[in-house]
Parts: sequence; C-alpha cells; structure tokens
Amino acid sequence: MCLTGVDYFSTLGYQPAIAALAAGFVSPIATLVLIALTLLGALPVYRRVASESFRGEGSIAMLERLLPWWGGKLFVLVLLGFAATDFMITITLSAADAAAHAVENPLMPAVLHDAQVPLTLLLVLLLGAVFLRGFREAIGIAVVLVAVYLALNAVVLVTAFLHVLGHPALVGDWGAALLRQNGGNPLLVVGVALIVFPKLALGLSGFETGVTVIPQIRGDAADATGRPEGRIRGAKRLLTTAAITMSVFLITSSLATTLLIPQREFQPGGQANGRALAYLAHEYLGPVVGTVYDLSTIAILWFAGASAMAGLLNIVPRYLPRYGMAPTWARAVRPLVIVFTVIAIGITIAFDADVDAQGGAYATGVLVLITSASVAVTLSARRKRQRKRTVGFGVVSLVFAYTTVANVIERPDGLRIGALFIVGILLISFVSRLRRSFEVRATSVTFDPVALGFLEEAEDFGEIHLVANEPGSGDEAEYRAKARTERHDSHIPGRASIIFLEVRKTDSSDFEEDLVVTGEVRHGFRVLKVRSGNVPNTIATVLLQIRNLTGVVPEIYFEWTEGNPISNMVRFLIAGEGEVAPVTREVLRETEPDIRRRPTVHVS
Repeated sequence: MCLTGVDYFSTLGYQPAIAALAAGFVSPIATLVLIALTLLGALPVYRRVASESFRGEGSIAMLERLLPWWGGKLFVLVLLGFAATDFMITITLSAADAAAHAVENPLMPAVLHDAQVPLTLLLVLLLGAVFLRGFREAIGIAVVLVAVYLALNAVVLVTAFLHVLGHPALVGDWGAALLRQNGGNPLLVVGVALIVFPKLALGLSGFETGVTVIPQIRGDAADATGRPEGRIRGAKRLLTTAAITMSVFLITSSLATTLLIPQREFQPGGQANGRALAYLAHEYLGPVVGTVYDLSTIAILWFAGASAMAGLLNIVPRYLPRYGMAPTWARAVRPLVIVFTVIAIGITIAFDADVDAQGGAYATGVLVLITSASVAVTLSARRKRQRKRTVGFGVVSLVFAYTTVANVIERPDGLRIGALFIVGILLISFVSRLRRSFEVRATSVTFDPVALGFLEEAEDFGEIHLVANEPGSGDEAEYRAKARTERHDSHIPGRASIIFLEVRKTDSSDFEEDLVVTGEVRHGFRVLKVRSGNVPNTIATVLLQIRNLTGVVPEIYFEWTEGNPISNMVRFLIAGEGEVAPVTREVLRETEPDIRRRPTVHVS
C-alpha cells in the first residue's frame, strides 16, 4: 500500500492548492464530489479489476481478453501510450514539484533558488539508481516515507483545525464568501462544484498503480495453485484502505487550506501556490517543523515516481515483448530502468521542470486509464450477464468519460502530450514487429503421443518427409490429390513415407505462443496438426523441434503461393500467412546457421 501510496498520497503536496486555484471557495464542495466519485466509482471498479486481473496487468489485460485480434492489440497499444503518459509524467512532475518545494523553502541558500531543473534531474537519477539496486529496497523506502509523511500531514491538519476552532468566525466568513461568489444561490454552488471537479482529477492517481503492485502481495498458502483468493482479498483491502485514507486527507486538507489561506496566495507567485499544506506548516508550526514537513514532502514527491516506475516495469514486459513489439531484452528490469530514466530526463529538460506544464498530461493519462478500467468492468459484467452491475458500472463509465472530456477541453495540451507517447509506442512497436518477423516465436512446443509415434516411425528410416497442407474440406480426395501432386512435382522418392503438416489459423496478432502438435490418422494418411496465428514461423519451429527430438533433419515440401510477392508479404505481416515457403526457409536460415542441421525446404 505504501508503494502505491507514494504516488497516491503524495498528491496532497499539490492537490489542495490545485483545488483552491481551480474552484476558489467552492473547493471543499468540489472535493466532496471527487471523494464520492472515488468511493462510489473508482474504488468498486478497481476492486473488480483486482479480482479479474490478479497478476498485476491491470485493466488493460481485461480489455485485451475482451477485444482480441489486431483491433484489440492496437487498442491496448493506445492505452499503453496513456499509461506511459501517466507513469512517466508521474516521475517527472513529482520530481519537479519536489524540487520546487526545495527551492521555495526559506532556509534554502539563495544560490539554489534558480536550480529547479538541475535538482529535478538529480532526483530522477536517484530514483533510477534505487531501482537498479532492487525492488525490495524500493518498497522499504516507500513504507518509511509514507508513514512519516501521513503523520506530519495529520499534525499539520490537527493544528489547523484547532486554530479554526479558536476562531469560529472563519467558517462563517467562508460560507458568506462562498454564497457571494455564486450569487447567493446554493444550487449554483453545487453546479459549480460538479463543473470544476474534473480539474481535481489528480486526486484519483493511485488506482492503476494500486493494481500493478498486486504480485507483491503474499496472500494465502493455497494461492500457489489456481485462483489466488488470498492475494485478491489483500488487493481489495489495499485499494479500500488507500481510498478511505486519501478521502479523509483530501476533504480535511481542502477545508483547512480554504479556511486559513487567503485566496491570493494560491495564485501563481503566491506562497501557497503548489504547496498549500507546507504554507500551513510554516505558518502555524514554525520554520523548523515547516522545514521538516518540506523535507518529508520533497522525499515522498521524489519517490512518487517509484510506484510509477514499478507500474512501467510491470506492464511493459507483459505486453510489448509478447506482441513482438519490443526486443526480448525488454523483459529485463535493469535495461528498462535505464531506458525509462533517460526518457524522464528528456521530458524534464523539454518541460523545463515546470509542474503546471505537465499537470494536464498527468490528469489526462490518469483519467483515460480509469475510464478504460470502467469500460472493461462494464463489458465483463455484461458478458457474465450481471445486469445490475452492468448498469452501475456503465453509469460510472459515463461519469469518467465526461470527466476525461472536460479535462481534455480545459487542458488540451495533456492530450497532445499523450498523443506523442502513443505515436512513439506505435512506431517502436511496428518497427520491432517488422524486425522480429523472421524469429522463431513459440515459447514451447509439445507433441502428443500420436504425433510422437509418427515421428518415431519415420525416424526408423533415417529420414522424415513432411508435406505442408493448407486445411481444406478434409476429405480423402483432398489428401490423395495433395500426396500425388507433391510426389510428382517435388520428386519425393516412392519408397519414402510422408506426413502431412497442417497449421490451423488462430489470432494472427499474437506473437508468442505455446504450440501443441497433435497427430491424427485421416483416411489412411498421417497428419500433424497445430493451431497458430502465424503459419511459416510455426512450421519452422515444428521442423526444428522435430530435429531436436529425433536427431533427423526433416525435409518439407510446399507449393508456390499464387499472387504478387509484395502483397503476399503484406499478408504475412498482417495475417500470418502469404508467401509461406520462402518465409519458412528464411526463419530457418535466421535460426540455424549450420546448413547441415537446417531442415530442408522444397518448393514446386
């Protein structure tokens, strides 16, 4: 919870000031709307996500299962773009805000007051160094930072409310100013709160990272097999505890800062701009405690990037390498940490470590992910015919969709920045998929007993002849005609027995697969069958596995594919078929450099 909390709870460092700047005296009412959306909308959604995506993939995995084929993959890549926006901007924005707290502290030497960019870069590098050392170290640091930070916030807020109790006129003055600001109409106050609460959306930032850390939950002893019920219960407790804790701090901090801080101090250049609670700490607890609070805020804002880094390290290896849209080294933690750190440095320099300039992109990424999660659980409930839950989650989806659209209209720069991440991911993904087109893609190959029996029989003769057959009607005439044609055109020796090899097409957008080869005697002919989304790579993989199992280098016979070679190559890249024979041979050449051990491809 603390690893999630360094992202979620750290928004207290700037959320009250953002709320006051956006909503003025309506800030506490708008915050109540946000809390209602948190507890009645986001929390139920992500409790369901935790139940159905308990390996830490998050809501994106649910949508992947619900939306197969290329359309689903492209949708997932777009969501990964927004996830990258959310997580990367979390790293850079939080580090920038931590640097801002440091340079604005009255005890900071004057020479460092203009050093926000260097300080931000230093914090980003330190975060990367922590993750290069290991993940457990990150969790240990998070526990200490969150415990200290929440304790200090509680002290500041209790002190603030004691001051309010000593000056009860403050509440009356706020109520009068609230009505005066809205023409004396209470309904208008509610209306304004409903309109402006999307600007407070950063207070929802911890849910997606909350589900990405699920694999770190120990759960029950029985979780090792089957559905991990203990881990799921723990994840739900984590989300609920974090949401309730944050809701309490959100409303109390909003009230305290609105009642005690003059509105002018929230404006750009004001002493409470971006640091409202720090302002109260200095004002009512003195410079020493205020500086301790600043140090705690700086530390947790710096480490807020830890939960984002953890989310990136959990999500990217689960999707891009499996789609063939990233190099295989993208599964390794340390190279990814270096890549993400370099990107964060580039973003920091591009935005000049400006917190406000990155806020729109941050909110857009957060809201798009929460909206997609709401849609995912709605589709899941509908598929399971849970009518009441479908309606409930559908309403939540509409509310979050409105919030997202309102935020994008208010701050379109967030969408533009998110689009840059999406375009970057799409370009890298398609280039990587193209470069990896001729790889052996199977993660495992298994032959059933019948298929192994076929291979053992052929092994006794010291040679294995396979005929690639595109599945058709499956009648006896099909196999007899195919066998006769191949023996004649490819000059297969009459004494040699043949085995048909058939690839039955599945989702061509899948890159990595576990192949299961089954054997069947059909109309007196031996047939090996395998299901896969990619024909030539699968055939090459099966041939290599046959060689490994039997010690015999197999030979395979194809017919030339009709059609233009270029269009056939496009068919291969998109549909996993097309120019099968030459692509099979190229995969074999790329995989096995020793020509004596390379399966032979015949084409006629």
